[in-house]
Amino acid sequence: MTENSEKLFQEAVKYIPGGVNSPVRAFGSIGSVPRFIKYADGAYIYDEDDNKYIDYIGSWGSMILGHNQKAVLEAVTEACKMGLSYGAATAVEVEMAKLVCELVPSIEMVRMVNSGTEAVMSAIRTARGYTGRNKIVKFTGCYHGHSDGLLVKAGSGVMTAGVPDSLGVPEGCTRDTLSAIYNKLDSVKEHFTRCGEEIAAVIVEPVAANMGVVPPEPGFLEGLRSLCDEYGALLIFDEVITGFRLGIDGAQGFFGVKPDLTTFGKIIGGGMPVGAYGGRREIMEVVAPLGGVYQAGTLSGNPIAMAAGLTQLTILKEHPEYYRELNNTADWFFKKIKEVVTEAGLPYQVNHVGSIGSLFFTKEKVTDYESAKTSDTVAFAKYCNYMMEHGVYLAPAQFEAMFLSVAHTREMLEETLDIMKKYFLSFPYKKFIKN
Repeated sequence: MTENSEKLFQEAVKYIPGGVNSPVRAFGSIGSVPRFIKYADGAYIYDEDDNKYIDYIGSWGSMILGHNQKAVLEAVTEACKMGLSYGAATAVEVEMAKLVCELVPSIEMVRMVNSGTEAVMSAIRTARGYTGRNKIVKFTGCYHGHSDGLLVKAGSGVMTAGVPDSLGVPEGCTRDTLSAIYNKLDSVKEHFTRCGEEIAAVIVEPVAANMGVVPPEPGFLEGLRSLCDEYGALLIFDEVITGFRLGIDGAQGFFGVKPDLTTFGKIIGGGMPVGAYGGRREIMEVVAPLGGVYQAGTLSGNPIAMAAGLTQLTILKEHPEYYRELNNTADWFFKKIKEVVTEAGLPYQVNHVGSIGSLFFTKEKVTDYESAKTSDTVAFAKYCNYMMEHGVYLAPAQFEAMFLSVAHTREMLEETLDIMKKYFLSFPYKKFIKN
């Protein structure tokens, strides 16, 4: 039953565009009504109709320790007692910056901001300021926030400069954004061959997670590192999702490739709004007030967000076994999902890296945006609605990730697999499969 959620949605659309404050929450791609969440605890969330769900979104990956983790909650509560915001420097900002630099070897200085979008926007400005160049290479299907210059899709070919992918973005804002194909190093080489001396940076999700989860193929990240070194460009890893998710030193530690700049979000805030960008000292020293690259924020380094993030990162640092256990559990879980669809006679693809993964409703191996787009989104919508109706909360879009947390137990995962199996093996499902 979703009666209360439906009423709230009807009210919300009167005052909020689409009834939501972030588009995917509208459940539009699965033709359903969004669940309005009342509270969360551990690996469960509860909606306004008191329906209980096993949560595989976890605030889009932020809640790696689960919802309402006791120490994080206590740290936030105590920080709130001291005041919500000062617009001035605080000791906890220094602690947070020191810890991030300690945990991530590529980072010698870091600047806190308020979102992943802001972090990426600022990192790109920093790269341009440091190199004195303007062009940026990004990958089709990789999402880096909604700043104008990055809302770009590929044109007629990889040699085509960016075309705005949103109304309200002037073409002039994207003329220096070049689109390449994820996992296709040659598409990047073509840009460097043509205008390598003008390229300030290559920005990439080291694990693509916004076209569904797509792992980097062997040699891809290493190839980007080599190209940037050869042409004097910077390599930016967008680790808003993978940062402190795959391991304590992020995807760069997981794959052994060191970027020049890194952006963070989600996990570093413990559920509070936050972002950060950092890198080598010589690069970060071009940022104001030391250098001429301006960036500022009234709520940057907010003491409540810093308290939450510092506590969560400290717990992860002190418990390295969490990553080992979580990644091992995820390996088992996503393998079992593949077994379920195979048993049902379906050629669907399961991609995962560590504790993030996706089930693609396609027979094509998914290695980039074009192969991800072959997915049957109608079939996915029916599956997603069924899972929701049976107490499993999934991202309401084919091209989003599933996130596991330390709070997910084997029993919860087995319950989820049982529900999946009942759906995929049921007769009513078969008629929705594309031939």
